[in-house]
Amino acid sequence: MANQTIDDTDIRILQELLNNALLTHKEIGEAVHLTGQAVGARVRKLQDLGVIDGYTLRWNPERIGLHIHAFLILFMHSNQAHQALRDLVQSNESVHEMHRVSGEGCYWMRVRVSDMTELNKLLEEILTFGNYKLSMSIERIK
Repeated sequence: MANQTIDDTDIRILQELLNNALLTHKEIGEAVHLTGQAVGARVRKLQDLGVIDGYTLRWNPERIGLHIHAFLILFMHSNQAHQALRDLVQSNESVHEMHRVSGEGCYWMRVRVSDMTELNKLLEEILTFGNYKLSMSIERIK
């Protein structure tokens, strides 16, 4: 690739995509004063450089019945159980994110479930790996 530097226009294109990944290259071009073809080339460059790693969407989980949003801090009982925990999390659709962290706890998890029965079932599974602190989301700010 001839030019692997990122300039202000690339950053502006990235911001447009972060605001709405469904914009066409032509629509982005109008915002950043380039042709759609030039925007497409820059987007491909950003993908090739790994700056754009993929695309996603914003959604409303409550509209499909996932009314409970909770955060768990997990304190592992054993150093031998990390892989088993990771396997459980990978196969469990209720866990939307898991991060291994420094500081308080070993892992932080973000979970979404439909009701307290489903949350209790997940918590029972988590207890086999360690103790946890649970915080419930009461409002999303951003």
